[in-house]
Amino acid sequence: MNAVLLEFPFTAGIASLIAFVLGICLTVVIYQMIAKTRAKTIAEDLQRQLDGAKKEAENIIKSAQIEAAAEAIKKREEFTDEANKVRAELREAENRLSKREDTLDRQTELLQQQEQDLKKQEQEVERRVRNTELKDKQLTVLIAQQKNQLLKITAMDIEEARQLLLKRLEDECEHEMSGLIQRKVEEAQEIADGKSREILSTAIQRYAAEQTCEVTVSTVEIPNDDMKGRIIGREGRNIRAFEKATGVDVIVDDTPGMVVVSGFSPVRREVARLSMERLIQDGRIHPSRIEELVAQTRNDVNQKVLQLGKDAAVETNVRGLPAKVISLLGALNYRTSYGQNVLRHSVEVAFLSQVMADELGLDGSIARRAGLLHDIGKAIDHDVEGNHPTIGANYLKRFSETPIVLNAVAGHHGDIPPDNPYTPLIAAADAISASRPGARRETLERYIKRLEKLEEIATSFKGVESAYAIQAGREIRVIVNANEVDDEAAMKVARDIAKKVEDEMTYPGEIQVTLLREVRCVEYAK
Repeated sequence: MNAVLLEFPFTAGIASLIAFVLGICLTVVIYQMIAKTRAKTIAEDLQRQLDGAKKEAENIIKSAQIEAAAEAIKKREEFTDEANKVRAELREAENRLSKREDTLDRQTELLQQQEQDLKKQEQEVERRVRNTELKDKQLTVLIAQQKNQLLKITAMDIEEARQLLLKRLEDECEHEMSGLIQRKVEEAQEIADGKSREILSTAIQRYAAEQTCEVTVSTVEIPNDDMKGRIIGREGRNIRAFEKATGVDVIVDDTPGMVVVSGFSPVRREVARLSMERLIQDGRIHPSRIEELVAQTRNDVNQKVLQLGKDAAVETNVRGLPAKVISLLGALNYRTSYGQNVLRHSVEVAFLSQVMADELGLDGSIARRAGLLHDIGKAIDHDVEGNHPTIGANYLKRFSETPIVLNAVAGHHGDIPPDNPYTPLIAAADAISASRPGARRETLERYIKRLEKLEEIATSFKGVESAYAIQAGREIRVIVNANEVDDEAAMKVARDIAKKVEDEMTYPGEIQVTLLREVRCVEYAK
């Protein structure tokens, strides 16, 4: 029992020791397991940190690469901008150099031009020196002649010497006066255009002769004087609307039973006259009715004008005329020249031209066409500046008219030299039609007396051998003796003839004075 008891504590101690050892081992195992687990966790953490560090490093590298790329792009852009600036500066410098080069070229050309001018001036100076030397020689000769003349004068009595000196003084004064007149005429011609327009416009406004009134005025009869108030309208609105629609002036004065329509265009004046008559007959006078009736009347007149032109073309057998030219021909029916109807005058010139062309073996159809169209410019000379031959030729040129007809139209008053035989025929036929008895208001006797008076005035001057009035009295040709009248005196003689014609004669339009001085030298070889 005791042995058992003694063995039991020993066994219990061993068991406790074993249990303690096992506890320690278990603890160690547990600590090892915990250490392994912690080591594994630490390793995993380290691995995760390493992976995070790698990723962060990769991100940092990518960010650095992106920043480096952006910096490179920025540097490249800065370099490009700088390069562009440098290029712009280079281009600007190149432009400045080019401009300087152009300036240098111009300066070089200017210097060359100045050098040439200097050479010319030197030549001119040399020429003047030579002229001066020549004039000195001439002056020496003249002084010698004057001395000889004085020696002759000493042998004369007082009266003879006085007459000789007066004669010489008169010749010198006349020579200087001729030169002065020529210079003054040239100066006057420089300002003649502007002054002539001003004078003509003033004369048209102020001149109220019978001829102007007959050419520019039409009268319209009215049933009573109450109609004048209706024509004027409230505050003048009717008459203003009428003048605006027709382009003419309406004169309503104290003259009983009529209203005056004034205008330089005969077609517009005819439209206004017919419109006024229709308004008076209709009785409805107000602005809208005026515009409507004027438009209708204008169409009717245009149709009538076109028909008159067609009738004239058919009568003269002239074909191929454009409608606008035919319309202008018809408009000549409302135009008169010294009382002669211009359309009938043109038809007459066409037939006369054909007769003369046939007699000379020329083409009568061309002459007839040129004769019919020779005064076509009179239909539009109120609207276009210039004389009617030039206006007509320029207008016909638009329609590709033949050069023969154009020259005949432009030169039938001698404004340009003829380049074909038809132009003188048209001029002659025009003069025949205008000057025949009964064609115009002037009688034949008065017409002949005017031509004779014109020639008489011209031949009354010293040195004039003969004078001829041509162009139906529109021009006078004066032939002077070349030995008695020199070039400078010729200007004075022509001026004096024109002045005397203006003072002593009454005539329409203007008369051209053409002075001819011819020197003929004839020798015979034997």
